[in-house]
Amino acid sequence: MIIIPLILSLTLDFWSPAMADQSSVLALVILAVGVTVHFSLHKVEEGHVGVYYRGGALLPVTSLPGFHVMVPLLTSYKAIQTMLQTDEVKNVPCGTSGGVMIYFERIEVVNKLEPNMVLDVVRNFTADYDKTLIFNKVHHELNRFCSAHSLHEVYIDLFDQIDENLRTALQKDLHEMAPGLRVQAVRVTKPKIPEAIRKNYELMESEKSKLLIAAQHQKVVEKEAETARRKAVIEAEKEAQVAKIQYEQKIMEKESLQKIELIEDNIHRAKQQTKAEADFYHLKKQAEANKLLLTKEYLELKKYEALALNNKIYFGSDIPNMFLQANVGENIPKSVQVQ
Repeated sequence: MIIIPLILSLTLDFWSPAMADQSSVLALVILAVGVTVHFSLHKVEEGHVGVYYRGGALLPVTSLPGFHVMVPLLTSYKAIQTMLQTDEVKNVPCGTSGGVMIYFERIEVVNKLEPNMVLDVVRNFTADYDKTLIFNKVHHELNRFCSAHSLHEVYIDLFDQIDENLRTALQKDLHEMAPGLRVQAVRVTKPKIPEAIRKNYELMESEKSKLLIAAQHQKVVEKEAETARRKAVIEAEKEAQVAKIQYEQKIMEKESLQKIELIEDNIHRAKQQTKAEADFYHLKKQAEANKLLLTKEYLELKKYEALALNNKIYFGSDIPNMFLQANVGENIPKSVQVQ
């Protein structure tokens, strides 16, 4: 608005008898064009969509990122962010069901507006749509949650569920009121509670920590005892298995020795049987040979050979009876008869 008086002043300066000069006219034209371009040319950044107002009324057109021209002085524009953004809601008061007032210092709502829904959302909730759809809704949902739960539930038990519950509640309403606006995530910081209650919680947490330490120590002792017991069982099982293996090994050794002895006995018996059969066969053949050999003539020959080898001289009653046979003289060869 400061530029308008400046333009009027410059116009009055040029509106003088010197206007007849062409250079002055050209300068005035350039100035007018510059002012027009200044008020009409505008730039929309990447990740934004431009919306336009004329006389306070929203025009049914939008512009994409880049340079655009509008009617100066009559038309204005606003850039609406369509890329992912984070709205921070700070110092939200919240009363629990027990009447304790607590404060959430910061709630971060990550949301994104679809470019094709910008015009509808701005028409229904203005360019500052996040105040109505995000900020006010966060206040409402947090207070409704706190009023339905106790301080302990809000601060301890259900605190990890607040993020998801708040995101679900916001998205449910946005689905009906502004379908193009999506909540990606919600992050809620730990609320501030009265100092006396906070100290009690710290003391309780300290005692709980001691209890957890004692419980963990007990579990460690029990685990060590269980480990020792299992170790003893494993050792006993190992010794039993070793003893069983050794016993089976000794049994196998005894059985092997027994089998070896049995095999040796069978071999020895087979050898003896073979030897006996061989001796029997030899004697049998020898007997058969002797039977064939011991003829009457052969026996006579052997008898005389034996007598010839005998150097003793028998007289009188010492003469063997075999020589006293009736026909002894007939059988004795003439060469050995006594003269």
